Amino acid sequence: MKASVAGIKIGSLKTGEKNCITDVKGVRVGHVTLKENVNADECIRTGVTAILPHSGNPFKEKVPAASYVINGFGKTTGLVQIDELGLLESPILLTNTFCVGNVLQGSLQYMLQENPEIGDTTSSINIVVGECNDSYLNTARLMAVTPEHAIEAIKAASGDKVQEGAVGAGTGTMCFGYKGGIGCASRVVPFNENETYTVGILVQSNFGKKDEFYFDIIKQEDKMERPDGSIMMILATDAPVSDRQLKRLAKRCPIGLGRIGSNIHHGSGDVVVAFSNAATIPHDQKNGKENVHVLREDHPVMSLLFQAVAEATEEAILNSLLQAETTSGRMGRVAERLPENIINVLK
Repeated sequence: MKASVAGIKIGSLKTGEKNCITDVKGVRVGHVTLKENVNADECIRTGVTAILPHSGNPFKEKVPAASYVINGFGKTTGLVQIDELGLLESPILLTNTFCVGNVLQGSLQYMLQENPEIGDTTSSINIVVGECNDSYLNTARLMAVTPEHAIEAIKAASGDKVQEGAVGAGTGTMCFGYKGGIGCASRVVPFNENETYTVGILVQSNFGKKDEFYFDIIKQEDKMERPDGSIMMILATDAPVSDRQLKRLAKRCPIGLGRIGSNIHHGSGDVVVAFSNAATIPHDQKNGKENVHVLREDHPVMSLLFQAVAEATEEAILNSLLQAETTSGRMGRVAERLPENIINVLK
Protein backbone atom coordinates (compact mmCIF):
# COMPACT_ATOMS: atom_id res chain seq x y z
CA MET A 1 0.00 0.00 0.00
CA LYS A 2 1.45 3.35 -0.95
CA ALA A 3 1.76 6.26 1.44
CA SER A 4 -0.92 8.69 0.33
CA VAL A 5 -3.61 11.13 1.36
CA ALA A 6 -6.47 11.42 -1.14
CA GLY A 7 -4.08 10.34 -3.87
CA ILE A 8 -1.09 12.50 -2.95
CA LYS A 9 2.04 10.60 -2.01
CA ILE A 10 3.52 11.58 1.35
CA GLY A 11 7.06 10.27 1.47
CA SER A 12 8.32 6.93 0.21
CA LEU A 13 7.63 4.45 3.02
CA LYS A 14 4.65 2.09 2.94
CA THR A 15 1.66 2.61 5.20
CA GLY A 16 0.27 0.01 7.52
CA GLU A 17 -2.88 -1.93 6.65
CA LYS A 18 -5.23 0.63 8.28
CA ASN A 19 -2.88 3.62 7.94
CA CYS A 20 -3.44 4.58 11.55
CA ILE A 21 -1.90 4.25 15.00
CA THR A 22 -3.69 0.93 15.63
CA ASP A 23 -1.46 -0.66 12.98
CA VAL A 24 0.96 -0.96 15.90
CA LYS A 25 -0.22 -4.29 17.25
CA GLY A 26 -1.99 -4.01 20.59
CA VAL A 27 -2.62 -0.26 20.46
CA ARG A 28 -6.27 0.66 21.00
CA VAL A 29 -8.13 3.95 20.64
CA GLY A 30 -11.54 5.06 21.94
CA HIS A 31 -13.57 8.25 21.54
CA VAL A 32 -16.41 9.97 23.34
CA THR A 33 -17.91 12.81 21.28
CA LEU A 34 -20.07 15.48 22.92
CA LYS A 35 -22.33 17.70 20.80
CA GLU A 36 -25.15 19.71 22.34
CA ASN A 37 -26.75 23.10 21.69
CA VAL A 38 -27.25 24.81 25.05
CA ASN A 39 -28.87 28.04 23.84
CA ALA A 40 -28.60 30.51 20.96
CA ASP A 41 -25.03 31.47 21.85
CA GLU A 42 -23.52 28.56 23.76
CA CYS A 43 -22.94 24.95 22.80
CA ILE A 44 -20.89 21.86 23.58
CA ARG A 45 -18.46 20.71 20.88
CA THR A 46 -15.81 18.65 22.66
CA GLY A 47 -14.91 15.17 23.85
CA VAL A 48 -12.29 12.66 24.95
CA THR A 49 -9.90 10.38 23.07
CA ALA A 50 -8.14 7.51 24.86
CA ILE A 51 -5.02 5.74 23.57
CA LEU A 52 -4.09 2.45 25.24
CA PRO A 53 -0.52 1.21 24.66
CA HIS A 54 -1.36 -2.50 24.51
CA SER A 55 -4.15 -4.99 25.18
CA GLY A 56 -3.13 -5.69 28.78
CA ASN A 57 -3.07 -3.69 32.00
CA PRO A 58 -0.76 -0.69 31.44
CA PHE A 59 0.02 -0.32 35.14
CA LYS A 60 1.05 -3.93 35.64
CA GLU A 61 2.82 -4.07 32.27
CA LYS A 62 4.47 -0.69 31.72
CA VAL A 63 6.09 0.36 28.44
CA PRO A 64 9.11 2.54 27.60
CA ALA A 65 8.01 6.10 26.91
CA ALA A 66 9.24 9.65 26.37
CA SER A 67 7.81 13.11 25.82
CA TYR A 68 9.04 16.06 23.81
CA VAL A 69 7.72 19.58 24.29
CA ILE A 70 8.22 21.72 21.21
CA ASN A 71 6.40 24.74 22.68
CA GLY A 72 5.07 24.47 26.20
CA PHE A 73 1.92 26.60 26.12
CA GLY A 74 -0.10 23.59 27.34
CA LYS A 75 -1.68 21.96 30.37
CA THR A 76 -0.61 18.33 30.24
CA THR A 77 -0.22 15.95 33.18
CA GLY A 78 2.23 13.12 33.74
CA LEU A 79 5.08 14.23 31.49
CA VAL A 80 7.49 14.99 34.36
CA GLN A 81 7.46 11.40 35.56
CA ILE A 82 7.64 10.00 32.03
CA ASP A 83 10.80 12.00 31.44
CA GLU A 84 12.25 10.98 34.81
CA LEU A 85 11.53 7.23 34.70
CA GLY A 86 11.01 6.59 30.99
CA LEU A 87 7.85 4.54 31.53
CA LEU A 88 4.16 4.85 30.64
CA GLU A 89 1.81 3.13 33.11
CA SER A 90 -1.63 4.49 32.19
CA PRO A 91 -3.75 5.18 29.11
CA ILE A 92 -3.02 8.47 27.34
CA LEU A 93 -6.11 10.67 27.26
CA LEU A 94 -6.75 13.79 25.18
CA THR A 95 -9.45 16.40 25.81
CA ASN A 96 -9.96 20.19 26.00
CA THR A 97 -7.94 22.56 28.17
CA PHE A 98 -10.49 23.13 30.94
CA CYS A 99 -11.33 19.44 31.37
CA VAL A 100 -7.86 18.01 32.00
CA GLY A 101 -8.68 17.67 35.71
CA ASN A 102 -11.95 15.83 35.10
CA VAL A 103 -10.34 13.48 32.61
CA LEU A 104 -7.43 12.79 34.96
CA GLN A 105 -9.92 11.93 37.70
CA GLY A 106 -11.83 9.57 35.42
CA SER A 107 -8.70 7.81 34.21
CA LEU A 108 -7.48 7.50 37.79
CA GLN A 109 -10.82 6.04 38.92
CA TYR A 110 -10.65 3.48 36.12
CA MET A 111 -7.09 2.47 36.94
CA LEU A 112 -7.83 2.24 40.69
CA GLN A 113 -10.72 -0.08 39.94
CA GLU A 114 -8.51 -2.23 37.72
CA ASN A 115 -5.63 -2.22 40.22
CA PRO A 116 -6.77 -2.40 43.88
CA GLU A 117 -3.17 -2.34 45.07
CA ILE A 118 -2.54 1.23 43.85
CA GLY A 119 -2.30 3.54 46.85
CA ASP A 120 -2.43 0.59 49.23
CA THR A 121 0.22 -2.09 48.91
CA THR A 122 2.02 -0.40 46.05
CA SER A 123 2.94 3.11 44.99
CA SER A 124 0.91 5.79 43.24
CA ILE A 125 0.19 5.92 39.51
CA ASN A 126 1.17 8.48 36.87
CA ILE A 127 -1.85 9.52 34.77
CA VAL A 128 -1.10 11.11 31.37
CA VAL A 129 -3.53 13.66 29.91
CA GLY A 130 -3.03 16.09 27.03
CA GLU A 131 -5.22 18.90 25.73
CA CYS A 132 -6.02 21.49 23.09
CA ASN A 133 -8.05 24.70 23.50
CA ASP A 134 -11.32 24.21 21.58
CA SER A 135 -13.02 27.36 22.94
CA TYR A 136 -13.55 28.93 19.51
CA LEU A 137 -16.37 26.44 18.85
CA ASN A 138 -16.94 24.91 22.29
CA THR A 139 -18.19 26.71 25.39
CA ALA A 140 -15.21 25.60 27.44
CA ARG A 141 -16.46 27.26 30.63
CA LEU A 142 -19.19 24.61 30.88
CA MET A 143 -16.50 21.95 31.45
CA ALA A 144 -18.78 19.43 29.78
CA VAL A 145 -16.35 16.51 29.85
CA THR A 146 -16.82 14.52 33.05
CA PRO A 147 -14.76 11.76 34.68
CA GLU A 148 -17.37 9.30 33.45
CA HIS A 149 -16.70 10.34 29.85
CA ALA A 150 -13.02 9.52 30.32
CA ILE A 151 -13.88 6.07 31.64
CA GLU A 152 -16.27 5.56 28.72
CA ALA A 153 -13.55 6.46 26.21
CA ILE A 154 -11.12 3.98 27.79
CA LYS A 155 -13.72 1.20 27.76
CA ALA A 156 -14.63 1.99 24.13
CA ALA A 157 -11.03 1.61 22.94
CA SER A 158 -10.46 -0.93 20.17
CA GLY A 159 -7.81 -1.92 17.66
CA ASP A 160 -10.04 -1.07 14.71
CA LYS A 161 -9.28 1.70 12.24
CA VAL A 162 -9.55 4.94 14.17
CA GLN A 163 -12.43 7.30 13.45
CA GLU A 164 -10.94 10.65 12.40
CA GLY A 165 -11.99 14.27 12.04
CA ALA A 166 -14.49 16.03 14.34
CA VAL A 167 -14.68 13.25 16.92
CA GLY A 168 -13.53 12.71 20.48
CA ALA A 169 -11.00 15.28 21.63
CA GLY A 170 -11.04 16.76 18.12
CA THR A 171 -14.77 17.56 18.06
CA GLY A 172 -14.25 21.32 18.50
CA THR A 173 -10.70 21.90 17.31
CA MET A 174 -9.50 23.96 14.33
CA CYS A 175 -6.56 23.56 11.96
CA PHE A 176 -5.26 26.25 9.57
CA GLY A 177 -8.57 28.09 9.98
CA TYR A 178 -10.58 25.07 8.89
CA LYS A 179 -12.17 22.25 10.84
CA GLY A 180 -9.46 20.03 12.27
CA GLY A 181 -9.61 17.21 14.76
CA ILE A 182 -8.26 13.70 15.15
CA GLY A 183 -5.97 12.31 12.45
CA CYS A 184 -3.89 9.17 12.11
CA ALA A 185 -1.26 7.64 9.85
CA SER A 186 1.29 4.85 9.98
CA ARG A 187 4.47 3.71 8.27
CA VAL A 188 6.13 0.30 7.98
CA VAL A 189 9.92 0.18 8.23
CA PRO A 190 11.95 -2.82 7.01
CA PHE A 191 14.55 -4.18 9.45
CA ASN A 192 15.69 -7.28 7.61
CA GLU A 193 14.26 -9.77 5.11
CA ASN A 194 11.88 -11.24 7.68
CA GLU A 195 11.12 -8.41 10.09
CA THR A 196 9.50 -4.99 9.91
CA TYR A 197 8.57 -2.34 12.46
CA THR A 198 5.53 -0.07 12.48
CA VAL A 199 5.30 3.58 13.50
CA GLY A 200 1.84 5.02 14.17
CA ILE A 201 0.87 8.63 14.82
CA LEU A 202 -2.35 10.09 16.21
CA VAL A 203 -2.81 13.86 16.33
CA GLN A 204 -5.30 16.26 17.87
CA SER A 205 -4.87 19.21 15.50
CA ASN A 206 -5.75 22.72 16.63
CA PHE A 207 -3.22 25.17 15.20
CA GLY A 208 -2.26 27.45 12.34
CA LYS A 209 -3.70 30.18 10.14
CA LYS A 210 -5.02 29.84 6.59
CA ASP A 211 -2.12 31.73 5.04
CA GLU A 212 0.35 29.31 6.67
CA PHE A 213 -1.13 26.14 5.20
CA TYR A 214 1.35 24.75 2.69
CA PHE A 215 -1.34 23.18 0.49
CA ASP A 216 -3.53 26.31 0.33
CA ILE A 217 -2.26 27.80 -2.92
CA ILE A 218 -4.57 30.83 -2.65
CA LYS A 219 -3.04 31.89 0.70
CA GLN A 220 -6.18 33.51 2.05
CA GLU A 221 -5.92 36.19 4.69
CA ASP A 222 -7.08 34.80 8.03
CA LYS A 223 -8.89 37.39 10.15
CA MET A 224 -10.51 34.99 12.61
CA GLU A 225 -9.90 35.92 16.26
CA ARG A 226 -8.99 32.76 18.16
CA PRO A 227 -6.23 31.34 20.36
CA ASP A 228 -2.91 30.48 18.71
CA GLY A 229 -3.84 26.81 19.03
CA SER A 230 -2.04 23.58 19.84
CA ILE A 231 -1.34 20.07 18.67
CA MET A 232 -0.99 16.85 20.62
CA MET A 233 0.99 14.14 18.81
CA ILE A 234 0.95 10.55 20.09
CA LEU A 235 3.67 8.31 18.66
CA ALA A 236 3.45 4.52 18.98
CA THR A 237 5.85 1.90 17.68
CA ASP A 238 6.63 -1.79 18.03
CA ALA A 239 10.32 -1.18 17.36
CA PRO A 240 12.49 -2.25 20.33
CA VAL A 241 13.76 1.15 21.43
CA SER A 242 14.63 2.68 24.79
CA ASP A 243 12.99 5.74 26.33
CA ARG A 244 16.02 7.77 25.22
CA GLN A 245 15.62 6.54 21.64
CA LEU A 246 11.89 7.30 21.84
CA LYS A 247 12.71 10.91 22.63
CA ARG A 248 14.90 10.95 19.52
CA LEU A 249 11.94 9.66 17.51
CA ALA A 250 9.62 12.23 19.11
CA LYS A 251 11.94 15.04 18.02
CA ARG A 252 11.17 14.14 14.39
CA CYS A 253 7.44 14.91 14.75
CA PRO A 254 8.12 18.66 14.31
CA ILE A 255 9.52 17.88 10.85
CA GLY A 256 6.09 16.72 9.68
CA LEU A 257 4.47 19.62 11.52
CA GLY A 258 6.73 22.15 9.80
CA ARG A 259 6.34 20.61 6.35
CA ILE A 260 2.62 21.27 6.42
CA GLY A 261 3.11 24.91 7.41
CA SER A 262 3.13 25.33 11.19
CA ASN A 263 5.26 28.16 12.54
CA ILE A 264 4.67 27.04 16.16
CA HIS A 265 3.27 30.29 17.55
CA HIS A 266 3.95 31.81 20.97
CA GLY A 267 0.64 30.60 22.40
CA SER A 268 0.76 27.14 20.87
CA GLY A 269 1.12 23.98 22.93
CA ASP A 270 2.96 21.48 20.71
CA VAL A 271 3.61 18.24 22.58
CA VAL A 272 4.65 14.70 21.66
CA VAL A 273 4.14 11.60 23.82
CA ALA A 274 5.92 8.52 22.45
CA PHE A 275 5.93 4.88 23.53
CA SER A 276 7.06 1.46 22.35
CA ASN A 277 5.16 -1.73 23.17
CA ALA A 278 7.86 -4.04 21.81
CA ALA A 279 8.51 -5.10 25.41
CA THR A 280 6.71 -4.50 28.68
CA ILE A 281 8.20 -3.90 32.12
CA PRO A 282 6.36 -5.82 34.90
CA HIS A 283 5.34 -3.69 37.87
CA ASP A 284 6.00 -6.57 40.24
CA GLN A 285 9.47 -7.42 38.96
CA LYS A 286 11.41 -9.07 41.79
CA ASN A 287 14.69 -9.27 39.92
CA GLY A 288 16.96 -6.29 40.43
CA LYS A 289 17.97 -6.30 36.77
CA GLU A 290 16.10 -5.83 33.51
CA ASN A 291 17.04 -7.83 30.44
CA VAL A 292 15.99 -5.80 27.42
CA HIS A 293 17.02 -5.63 23.78
CA VAL A 294 17.11 -2.34 21.89
CA LEU A 295 18.16 -1.34 18.41
CA ARG A 296 21.73 -0.27 17.82
CA GLU A 297 22.02 3.45 17.37
CA ASP A 298 24.14 3.10 14.23
CA HIS A 299 21.86 0.62 12.45
CA PRO A 300 20.31 2.05 9.25
CA VAL A 301 16.83 1.28 10.60
CA MET A 302 17.09 4.22 13.01
CA SER A 303 17.14 6.74 10.18
CA LEU A 304 14.21 4.95 8.55
CA LEU A 305 12.27 5.21 11.81
CA PHE A 306 13.01 8.95 11.90
CA GLN A 307 11.69 9.22 8.34
CA ALA A 308 8.60 7.21 9.25
CA VAL A 309 7.80 9.59 12.11
CA ALA A 310 8.10 12.69 9.91
CA GLU A 311 5.98 11.22 7.09
CA ALA A 312 3.28 9.83 9.38
CA THR A 313 3.00 13.07 11.35
CA GLU A 314 2.50 15.12 8.19
CA GLU A 315 -0.10 12.70 6.87
CA ALA A 316 -1.93 12.41 10.19
CA ILE A 317 -2.42 16.19 10.26
CA LEU A 318 -3.72 16.14 6.69
CA ASN A 319 -6.09 13.31 7.58
CA SER A 320 -7.43 15.31 10.53
CA LEU A 321 -8.43 17.98 8.01
CA LEU A 322 -9.64 15.69 5.23
CA GLN A 323 -11.88 13.65 7.52
CA ALA A 324 -13.41 16.61 9.38
CA GLU A 325 -16.85 17.95 8.49
CA THR A 326 -18.16 21.52 8.72
CA THR A 327 -19.06 22.14 12.37
CA SER A 328 -21.16 24.91 13.90
CA GLY A 329 -20.16 26.32 17.25
CA ARG A 330 -20.78 28.90 19.93
CA MET A 331 -21.73 32.50 19.13
CA GLY A 332 -22.87 31.47 15.64
CA ARG A 333 -19.37 30.49 14.58
CA VAL A 334 -18.82 27.90 11.87
CA ALA A 335 -15.68 25.92 11.12
CA GLU A 336 -15.75 24.97 7.45
CA ARG A 337 -14.43 21.67 6.21
CA LEU A 338 -11.43 21.82 3.91
CA PRO A 339 -12.57 23.50 0.65
CA GLU A 340 -12.62 21.60 -2.63
CA ASN A 341 -9.84 23.67 -4.19
CA ILE A 342 -7.42 22.47 -1.51
CA ILE A 343 -8.72 18.90 -1.66
CA ASN A 344 -8.11 18.97 -5.42
CA VAL A 345 -4.52 20.08 -4.81
CA LEU A 346 -4.08 17.09 -2.50
CA LYS A 347 -5.47 14.80 -5.20
